[in-house]
Amino acid sequence: MSYIRPTSLTWWSGIVAVLLGVLSMALPESIAFSELGRVVALLAGAGDNSPAGLILLGTGLIGIRAKLERAAQGTP
Repeated sequence: MSYIRPTSLTWWSGIVAVLLGVLSMALPESIAFSELGRVVALLAGAGDNSPAGLILLGTGLIGIRAKLERAAQGTP
């Protein structure tokens, strides 16, 4: 359960990116999700705002947050 941290801003950023990616994939004709995905990718520094790119960005943010937390605690 180390990946679920609702008090972490990085966790929420990752969840938003994953949800936008899933919604963009489910509703490809929606301009609102496309524009929100573009803004999230731009703010995260990602060059790809495709649904797959957003999902990968979100899971990466969640994973890197957990890894940095384990490194700060001294566990591998």
